[in-house]
Amino acid sequence: MKPLLILSMAVLTSLSAFSATISGTIRDKNGTLLPFSSVLIKGTTQGVSANSKGLYSVQLQPGEYTLVCQYIGHKTVEKKVKVGTADETLDFELEAQQYNLKEVEVKAGGEDPAYAIIRKAIEKRDEHLKEIKKFQCEVYIKGQMQLRNYPKSFFGQKVDFEDGDTSKRKMIFLSETVAKYSVQLPEKHKVEVISTKVSGRSGGFGLSDPQIISFYENNISVGEGLNPRGFISPIANGALGFYKYKFEGTFFENGREVSRIKVIPRRAYEPLFNGYINIIEDEWRIQSVDLYLLREQQMQFLDTLRIQQLYVPSGNNMWVIKNQVIYPAGKLFGFDFFGTFVQVYDKFDMEPAFKPKFFDHTILKFYDSSNKKSAAYWDSVRPLPLLVEEKRDYKKKDSLEQVRKDPRYLDSLDKKRNKITIGGILFTGQSYSVRKKKEFISFNSMLSTLNYNTVEGAVVNFTPSYRRRFEGRNSISIVPDIRYGITNKHLNPSLFIGYNFGKKYQQSMSISGGRNVYQFANGITPRINTLTTLISGDNYMKIYEANFFRAGYSANIGNGVNINANFQFQDRFPLENLADPVTWKKNASSQFTPNYPIDIATANMPRNQAATFSAGIAWRPGMDYIELPDRKIGLGSKYPTLSATITKGINGLLGSDVDYTKWRIGISDELDLKLGGKFNYNVNFGGFFDAAKTFIPDYQHYLGNQTIFASRELASFQLAPYYKYSNTAKFNIAAHAEYHLNGLLSNKIPGFKKLNWYFVTGVNALHVDKAADYYELLFGIENILKVIRVDFVQGFEKAGGRPSGIRMALPFF
Repeated sequence: MKPLLILSMAVLTSLSAFSATISGTIRDKNGTLLPFSSVLIKGTTQGVSANSKGLYSVQLQPGEYTLVCQYIGHKTVEKKVKVGTADETLDFELEAQQYNLKEVEVKAGGEDPAYAIIRKAIEKRDEHLKEIKKFQCEVYIKGQMQLRNYPKSFFGQKVDFEDGDTSKRKMIFLSETVAKYSVQLPEKHKVEVISTKVSGRSGGFGLSDPQIISFYENNISVGEGLNPRGFISPIANGALGFYKYKFEGTFFENGREVSRIKVIPRRAYEPLFNGYINIIEDEWRIQSVDLYLLREQQMQFLDTLRIQQLYVPSGNNMWVIKNQVIYPAGKLFGFDFFGTFVQVYDKFDMEPAFKPKFFDHTILKFYDSSNKKSAAYWDSVRPLPLLVEEKRDYKKKDSLEQVRKDPRYLDSLDKKRNKITIGGILFTGQSYSVRKKKEFISFNSMLSTLNYNTVEGAVVNFTPSYRRRFEGRNSISIVPDIRYGITNKHLNPSLFIGYNFGKKYQQSMSISGGRNVYQFANGITPRINTLTTLISGDNYMKIYEANFFRAGYSANIGNGVNINANFQFQDRFPLENLADPVTWKKNASSQFTPNYPIDIATANMPRNQAATFSAGIAWRPGMDYIELPDRKIGLGSKYPTLSATITKGINGLLGSDVDYTKWRIGISDELDLKLGGKFNYNVNFGGFFDAAKTFIPDYQHYLGNQTIFASRELASFQLAPYYKYSNTAKFNIAAHAEYHLNGLLSNKIPGFKKLNWYFVTGVNALHVDKAADYYELLFGIENILKVIRVDFVQGFEKAGGRPSGIRMALPFF
């Protein structure tokens, strides 16, 4: 094996020794640099791209070549070059494309000729989308993001990049990847990362999933979250109803006539592109695009996004993408940012022989050595030269990374970050780290520590946490929980210890025990209960105390399957309200209800013991994965998630009083309807096989809500009393569904559409066997300031009641 390795290295070295580098600058006639121009070897799809400064570099073996230089909107230039063993400089000067309009006659009031061309492109759209049944190629991906400016502080915290540089212009992200990209229609694709690097993170993995934005698709998804509905292609089936087109003329490229079409949105606040698309005459396929999106096209987070693509012929009358460049830019919370994300495709194999089972559910795979390549390797494979600032960033951040590994630096960083602040004590919490030991301690803020209820009075619930990371993803967490009721003088201490481990898939084990306070059902948060108790005199939270022990295990076992199991023992004690609870509402103390659910009980729960065992499984068929050398990360699936849980109350074990068997089966999914929005649902079937002996905590409870603050979507009933529908029935169904229009309809309302708020509708339904039926309909507005949602909810009770109300979803509640 060793002689073979030595021979391979010798061959590569000799090939490199007998090659030469042809490099140069690409400009237009006015001397303006043409960024990301394409330089191809004529007759092939092989070539390189210029960088954002118009510089290109290509290594060639000795021989005669014709280099073809292309840039969107400019005439193609060919130059012959004879390559020896010496490096050469070969510059290109491209002339702006001249568009021929002589044979085009547009009569007054007549239709622009662009419409006839676009109609033919739409007719051929599906054919071109599916004409390449399979291919394999190599793709180079480079992404960078820079700041032009940024604020001095963000949410009260000083903005410090800890790089010793106080200038406002900064490279905040830079990565490169070379990968093998394999595709087989209709839906199979796989990316195998050959090499990847991230500036300042020697063990990091860069952006590595090539996203060919195919304008042959009706609906275009760009990035994550830029528009939840996607964007409409200029040659989508219904594009004529969304766009206006203007014929700009024709030019010739590769012996083919190409028409240049200007694309203009018919209306603002629709998910539409602006710019130009070039269509090849008679074939009606895309030759190149130069399109952009603006914030008024319902784009989130960015101000502008520009997309440039260039296609080249690959033989057999098929065209493949050669270059794709995406330019994002925006201002957010005072951060003024911009970037470029370049993809250069090369070495196309249009008839690859894929091995059986080559396409599995690992769609992005990083090989173990992919992030360990040398600088010399990158210089030999990079298809476009690095910018001066990129070279500087690699050098600077690689040096900083070494400095940051020094224990003395870690100590100084800890000293800086571990400073106690008034804001941390009161509002955000404090953290303390010892980085060289990979130890982290956090303390919750006073605001989150203090609450009030009618049983304990003022409550201090202090939960500091300690975490230690080990090799790989292994870590241990220790969380003491010290709860003290200031008025009832009850101290409830407990301790949680959790251990996370596993290589390819994550697993966790935990034990906890002590004494704590529990709600009969997790219906209302302590913070919201504090507000309702003090302000309106409503004590919705119902609690009991218990000595307890719990042990649990959970694991991801692959193929979209997660399992969990836990055993718990509780010695439960009833609690009563204080004799004179505090409220700020005048004469409200008399309306406080007893500390038990009066909807289902006439007296408090007696002291009891409960030993329970639960086991559950969740499965999402068809789960796709990213595979790193030491782990797998689930990405989702087109199929719904199925889950099942069973809980057994074990009578007699450790004196346990309970005796029941409870089950639940669920199905949930999020369906992307593209321009139609998103439809989400969560349906659970459940009940008791037997319920010989149960107490209130053992019932089947549903998440209700009696406050203006919305409870968890797709898992709650927004108007239902917290315990009214709790039961031990043999069968019940709880169903939740929401339709998020994501800008559909709201973008048609004058004035309102400028707010970029979205409509949402939904239904919640409950059926309890032989007991009750309850339904809710809701209509709401979401995306208010990006994070706020307001719903109007109408309820329908079996007995004829019609509750209604407003619910608000706010951050931090």
